[in-house]
Amino acid sequence: MLSAAVAAAIAAFAFAPGPAQAHDIVSVRDSYVPGTIVIRTGERRLYYFVGAGQAIRYPVGVGRAGMQWSGTASINGKYIEPAWSAPASIRRDYRSLPSVVPGGSSHNPMGAAAMTLSGGEYAIHGTNAPGTIGGFVSHGCIRMYNADIMDLYSRVGVGTRVVVTR
Repeated sequence: MLSAAVAAAIAAFAFAPGPAQAHDIVSVRDSYVPGTIVIRTGERRLYYFVGAGQAIRYPVGVGRAGMQWSGTASINGKYIEPAWSAPASIRRDYRSLPSVVPGGSSHNPMGAAAMTLSGGEYAIHGTNAPGTIGGFVSHGCIRMYNADIMDLYSRVGVGTRVVVTR
């Protein structure tokens, strides 16, 4: 069980809009191949392209100052209620974290599902702290409402291209 201080450290609280709806399709200025995920960290939005200039838009939480990244990756794993082990970069900041937080635990920062990204220790994942969505809150991962990660999870597969911009 996590202490209250550790649980608070995992979850920063900020006001954010509610989950996207599957019909929340927006027109966008960019045109990516349908099936591409584009994350605009400055906007704190994830776009899943469904057609030319059309995307499903989701609110997300992104990396804090100094912990953001940009570039291209691909989804290399998909997991429902994954267990979580803090990477070394997080363990340095929060030394009292347990070695593993079980999947399904209310203290698990991965939430309902996670999709790991190639090239590092980052993922697009749900969260059990919905107040963090819309903020600069993570160590580089992309956080989504649990309902939104489940929607996106059902739409994409391993190999899906992910583009992260600032």
